[in-house]
Amino acid sequence: MLTFLRPPLAALLLCSLVFGQEGQETKRKLTAPEETVNPFTGQLRTYDELVAPRFWQSEYLKQSIYLKPDPTYSIADPTKLKDFVVGDKIELTLRSYLELVLANNTQIMLQKVLIQPQRNAIQRAFGVFDPIALARFTATRQQTPTTDALAGAAVLSQLAQPFSLGVTQVLENGLQYQVSYNGQKTSTNNSFANFNPFYTSNLNVTLTQPLLRNRGGYFNKIPVYIAKARLRSTEYRFEDTINRLLANAENAYWDVIGARENLKVQEQALGLADTSLKRAQRELELGAISALDIYQPQATYARSEILVTQARYRLAQLEDALRLQIAIDLDPDLRKLPIVLTEPVLPPTDTKPFDKEALVTEALSLRPDLKATRQDVLNDDLFVRQAANSLRPDLSLFGNYTSQGRGGNFLQRGNVFNPDGSTSPITQIIPGGITDAFSQMFGFNFPVYGFGIQLRLPLRDRAAAANYSDAVVAKRADLLNERLIAQQVRLDVLNAINLVENSRASVELAKIAADLAQKRVEAEQKKYDLGTTTLFFVLAAQQDLSQAQSDLVTQSVTYRRNQLNLLQRSGKLLSDRGVVLQ
Repeated sequence: MLTFLRPPLAALLLCSLVFGQEGQETKRKLTAPEETVNPFTGQLRTYDELVAPRFWQSEYLKQSIYLKPDPTYSIADPTKLKDFVVGDKIELTLRSYLELVLANNTQIMLQKVLIQPQRNAIQRAFGVFDPIALARFTATRQQTPTTDALAGAAVLSQLAQPFSLGVTQVLENGLQYQVSYNGQKTSTNNSFANFNPFYTSNLNVTLTQPLLRNRGGYFNKIPVYIAKARLRSTEYRFEDTINRLLANAENAYWDVIGARENLKVQEQALGLADTSLKRAQRELELGAISALDIYQPQATYARSEILVTQARYRLAQLEDALRLQIAIDLDPDLRKLPIVLTEPVLPPTDTKPFDKEALVTEALSLRPDLKATRQDVLNDDLFVRQAANSLRPDLSLFGNYTSQGRGGNFLQRGNVFNPDGSTSPITQIIPGGITDAFSQMFGFNFPVYGFGIQLRLPLRDRAAAANYSDAVVAKRADLLNERLIAQQVRLDVLNAINLVENSRASVELAKIAADLAQKRVEAEQKKYDLGTTTLFFVLAAQQDLSQAQSDLVTQSVTYRRNQLNLLQRSGKLLSDRGVVLQ
């Protein structure tokens, strides 16, 4: 029997080590970001450093024993800002501006940090497969007054010093093993003791394999699959957030351009009002007009000054918001430089009609919020299977094997008692120790082994049934939510197309209106020079021209905004702007 048991025991120990290594190495095969945060120092580090070190690695001591009580945290300063400094100003195209937004925007950096816990959750899910070692040593002195002549002493004194060392681990296939060593040294003043001190040494191996519930690698790794699925869902939502933040940043760019062009329009209107006022003042000096006619050009000039002042402060306010988007407000030197945006305000002429159904179909496949919802539905499948697994009976097969050893100084006597009833004297002391116990233990001379089966069957498990029902209901709700979001995506795309087409027509009409307003000003000015009209009509024509030019700027910026909105609603904003998320 001993010869038969030695090979299986060695094979079980080898399999335990192999499976344990396999469970650990699986973590290195996961897709992970290039950088993450070191929880011990607060610094960025690669994914290889994120994997928990093993006991024999130097990093293990650094993290578990020499852990700094106050980890240091640092935030990178804004980058690439000086690359766009030209002389005493900062020139930004739309592409370069978006590059700075992606590199320095604080909200985007915050979103990158918030996704890290989901990546850490994958490693946390693997934690159930990590081996655990336990070592224990105690020393107990016990003195007991005896009431029996066979106790071996009037006051029995014993010193027990047990030591135990064990390793336990749950493997990915559900098998749980426990390998432990138990040894003890016992010293006593019992005159009947044959061994003093007395050493015992035991090597134990216990295996438990689930047969129904938690049987197989799939069900045991469901928490890992759920963590991975949640990471994918979080990444889709992260992409959706970046879409929104990037659209907000680009809108801030067009806000500044619109305010800049509006300031130019108001300054032009102020120039016309100034020219008309100076001419009216000259005519008043020459007596060509009465003193009552000077108030109209003066009022027009004052109103133009107010509009210029308002436009100038509005532009300054929007430029400050633009500096916030690229974090240039954090640099005390660069934030003082003026920002020049080089994109033209007038949109390119594009009369190509939209294929609405094609854009809707494309949006249904690209929109990250819809992808996240579809991923939630896939996650629900995992929760349903996990809940169904909990409904199974808990049937387990277990086995254990123990090898024993004994050692110590052997006290040899002729007999236990002398004829007069006194304790027989020791005739010979045979030296021994812990090595004798080890020799017997590793020789497997005194084995103890056993096998069994255990069934844990709840006669009624309402909690598991409720959990299963919740998982099914959650999947049904997510399916309805997916359909609802798909309907909303279609509506968003169709509305965005209508807004772009409306803006396209509005820009063309605004161009025509501005051209007609310019011709009217020129016509009224000629009639005024000929004396066939009054200054009132000239000033009214100038105000109408200013309003028409302002409307053209507004419609042009609105077209840019609606075009941006269409890219966002169709899920093509990042690809169109050349942004790749890693």
